[in-house]
Amino acid sequence: MDFYTILGLDRGASTADIKRAYRRLARRYHPGINPGDRAAEAMFARVSEAYDTLVDPGRRQIYDASGAGVPQALSPGPSLQFAEFDFSVAAHGVQAGTFTELFAEVLHPVPAPDQSRPVRGADVHASIAVDFVSAIRGATRQVIVVRQVACSACGGRGQTATFEVRCGQCQGSGSVRWARGHMVFAKTCPTCGGNGRQRAQRCAACGGHGRTVRSDGVEVPVPPGTPDGARLRVPERGHAGQRGGRPGDLYVTVQVEPHPFFRRDGDDLMCVVPVAVHEAVLGARLDVPALDGSLALRISPGTQAGQRFRLEGQGVEGRHGSRGDLVVEVKLVLPVSVDERSKELMREFGERNSGDVRSDLYSHPC
Repeated sequence: MDFYTILGLDRGASTADIKRAYRRLARRYHPGINPGDRAAEAMFARVSEAYDTLVDPGRRQIYDASGAGVPQALSPGPSLQFAEFDFSVAAHGVQAGTFTELFAEVLHPVPAPDQSRPVRGADVHASIAVDFVSAIRGATRQVIVVRQVACSACGGRGQTATFEVRCGQCQGSGSVRWARGHMVFAKTCPTCGGNGRQRAQRCAACGGHGRTVRSDGVEVPVPPGTPDGARLRVPERGHAGQRGGRPGDLYVTVQVEPHPFFRRDGDDLMCVVPVAVHEAVLGARLDVPALDGSLALRISPGTQAGQRFRLEGQGVEGRHGSRGDLVVEVKLVLPVSVDERSKELMREFGERNSGDVRSDLYSHPC
């Protein structure tokens, strides 16, 4: 790049002009002002090199005699060329940014997307609430989703056939221009490929997007044994793809409502059953609620509070066909009111069973 161009000067600039230009650019691109900005650091190095060459009369004379050109690293490629490169006149309506912003498209040009390749549609996410028993036994629920579908007017192409017209993006010039700071660049128009003409126009129904928005009801199968927070996938019920691309998927998060009696632990069902004192002491046969009616449970004499009994195969059906268990926890329930005769019996019971039930509390020193 020409040293005069770097400093924004004419070849007839005086030494004072060179010093003023250097001070102005050094304040802008100094690494201390732009920490971590490697592009600004590179520009500061070029500004310094240009200043060192032009401020010295001898070196400047040699430089002027040899001429200057654009370095190969900034030479335009086949699809990008400099239309203008003027440091002295700002592009109308464009604010100057950092050096990285100025040269982002030049040093690292972003290739134009392939407008002919199919693009897969985006996924859609939703949630449904399912009651506890339905989640265990399996069910089907409907969820309303708002999604993009292929436009019926253009078949999802976004364009309708027409006679050849001038390209609307580049106005027939074959190239588009953009400005960064004091520089204006040009590149091949991505819409028409550089020929300035188009043989199609945007679909009026979808605005050229190829898709329209629609609200749909989607049936979501909830497999047996679905846990709370599970995410179900419904293939190809997401947003429509572009240019023949496959639709996205619908992902549904299941929120299982709590049950007043059961709770779930993996494939096991847990429940708490009240047991009277005399039943716990003497043993008893209890009817315990289950998913399919009730089950008989026999508790042994001397059953303790919090003791658990397991009924095998009465839990939730797992993925591989096996079922978990129903785990019953005993909760001792004392009578609310006790008559005198009952109190006498309890006193007698206490005398006959006078062991200290809290003896273990003092066997482990603090």
